[in-house]
Amino acid sequence: MAALTDIFADYELLEADDRYRLLIDLGRGLEPMPDALKTDATLVRGCSAAVWLYPVERDDGTLHFLADSNAAITKGIVALVLLAVQDRRAEEIVATDIERALAPFDLRNQLSSNRTQGIPNMISLIRRTAERLNG
Repeated sequence: MAALTDIFADYELLEADDRYRLLIDLGRGLEPMPDALKTDATLVRGCSAAVWLYPVERDDGTLHFLADSNAAITKGIVALVLLAVQDRRAEEIVATDIERALAPFDLRNQLSSNRTQGIPNMISLIRRTAERLNG
């Protein structure tokens, strides 16, 4: 969670427009997701923009998520969510309170509701994936 804490340290000092830019920059930093993985099966439901999320279980037992969005700010939000769970073991993800980790960013009040409405669905999908693999 250190990365989230570091990003928040910058985020809280910024004005709204600069916060948008920070989110857009985070989104640009996401690992590219191959177009072949952007299917109906990987589409996160309930997002106003298209968001795709594809989990990869690694040999060391960690989960690595590939994700993308067709909207720059939404892609940044996706990147922010992934910082809470990326490359962690399934049991760690299950034990992580992702909503609480993101709470300091106050995204619901910083962004329009249509940009944030899919966040709970994305978190739920991440959690369900981790629970399934945690068995």
